Amino acid sequence: MSTTEQTTSIQTGTWSLDSTHSNVGFAVTYSGAGTVRGGFNEFSAELVDGKLEGSAKVASVSFDEEQLVGHLLSPDFFDAERFPELRFASQTIERSGDDVTIDGELTLRGVTKPVTITGTVVGPTPDAGASGPIQRIALDIETTVDRREFGIEWNRDLPSGDPALSNDVKITANLALVQA
Repeated sequence: MSTTEQTTSIQTGTWSLDSTHSNVGFAVTYSGAGTVRGGFNEFSAELVDGKLEGSAKVASVSFDEEQLVGHLLSPDFFDAERFPELRFASQTIERSGDDVTIDGELTLRGVTKPVTITGTVVGPTPDAGASGPIQRIALDIETTVDRREFGIEWNRDLPSGDPALSNDVKITANLALVQA
């Protein structure tokens, strides 16, 4: 960090999700050679007085391999019937220029663990919204978690004996937020 750059907190006030311009996803290495990606079609996020909270409906999962969605919803993975939602709540958000670090808790499959999310923030910037001028903030953030810490243990051995699925899962969110 340069001497002229200072760490500040994120914007105060209430900022609501613009779901049309936002997405939440995940990526995991499969067979040691490729990455498979998925996401959630139904999610929410809100930034209120410097605290970010969000959730996703597990049943809305989408995946590169659509035939595997049923397996992702099963007890082997998300266990959507018992745990229909995943949640995130920040404890602190620090902004340094365009960089942002968010410490908080992720709850997945009924297990809550601390996570640190990093990425970039843009704004607030003015936008000529459909109903008049509005202010926007954009967060492009990610973290990597070990899925086993949340009770997602399923795997299969490859012919080499290596596991087919990586334990590390990258979670990403591109959030467009508008001032309420």
